[in-house]
Amino acid sequence: MTKKNSYIKTILKISMSYLKTILTTKQLNVLLSKISYLNNKFDNKEIIKDWSNIYIDFIKENYQNSYKNHNKKLNAFIRQKDSGVKVIWGDCLNVMKDMLPESIHLMVTSPPYYNAREYSHWDNLNSYLDDMRLIIREAFRVLDNHRVFIFNVGDIFDNDNLKTTSTWGKRRIPLGAYFTKIFEEEGFTFVDDFIWDKGEVQSERHKNGDKPYPFYQYPMNCYEHIFIFHKHRNDTTRYPCPVCGCLSVNGNAYSEIGLKSWECKNPDCFKRSKANRGKRFSLKTIMTQGRQEQLNVIEQEFVKKWRRDIIKINPVIKINSKGENKLGHSAPFPIEIPEMAVKLFSYKNEIILDPFGGSCTSVIAAKQLGRVGLGIELNKKMFEKSIRANLQNKLKLFSTLKIEEFDYEREPD
Repeated sequence: MTKKNSYIKTILKISMSYLKTILTTKQLNVLLSKISYLNNKFDNKEIIKDWSNIYIDFIKENYQNSYKNHNKKLNAFIRQKDSGVKVIWGDCLNVMKDMLPESIHLMVTSPPYYNAREYSHWDNLNSYLDDMRLIIREAFRVLDNHRVFIFNVGDIFDNDNLKTTSTWGKRRIPLGAYFTKIFEEEGFTFVDDFIWDKGEVQSERHKNGDKPYPFYQYPMNCYEHIFIFHKHRNDTTRYPCPVCGCLSVNGNAYSEIGLKSWECKNPDCFKRSKANRGKRFSLKTIMTQGRQEQLNVIEQEFVKKWRRDIIKINPVIKINSKGENKLGHSAPFPIEIPEMAVKLFSYKNEIILDPFGGSCTSVIAAKQLGRVGLGIELNKKMFEKSIRANLQNKLKLFSTLKIEEFDYEREPD
């Protein structure tokens, strides 16, 4: 009786010529070793799924290894299996520079607003935006390809200190507009802008005394932006057809800027159109269509809540009846924002990064929703006690909770 060959042999026969063009002999042997167990499997769907996952992870690993300036201890801390509640103490720009590229699955944050708090002061607006640009540039590098950055920011009323430092230099500064331009210049694609309606907020700007006349009226600033940015690094590496698993594919049109798509050219593919066209796909659709399972279903009520791009969320109440700041942070943002980000743009067990950790609201939301929460916070002396208390208080249902910490300044590579 003739022994049946595993379908992995067919995949490799069709794909080998391409593999030899993109991998060294050593790399190819490592890949073949990783998939050797598939020679003993005979379920074609299982083989295609496993092969695709191993190949995609292998290509990403090779890409990450090309970045030589990473901190091994830091990246080991980020990847290690633990409680899934992680805090890195340090400057987020320096920390991200030491992180492996494309090692984060989702980013969500609210940056320090220009000169709005005692811990966030710059000489002028340009200095502030220059610093933010460097951070956004590193964020693009460390965020996984075809993933999302949720960025909450509001306009402010202040002096940009570019023309004068006197009182008359104060004006409304459209931070949202400036940040959008920076994000796009650093490679991100603007996708959406949820308007966070904060309701009747505390403000003095709209008050005009007894002057109900033209040119004395100003609106109260009662909203902030929740921006959705996509990352699409133009990756021309071929990826396996999700139907037959082969790398016999041709480039197709781009579905978004930087999002390369492919068409299967394997004449023996299990599924072809009436016009004899092969499956059309991208690395993004391999991810999104391959994870449509019960585990990842978003409840309808939540989808409905976020179906409009204007959403009302009450600001966080941080001062208790005794006049004490119960969160220990002067600018916390509501958990609804990272909760939306995590549910709509990530999968279970993935790593969610907030580069401006603050009160670690994003870390809390990530943990509560079955992801790994990672926050970077610069001001350890100012916020260490309050962050630990906030994490313990909000995550007390997790009886085995352990807050994992990495002090970047004290952990040389």
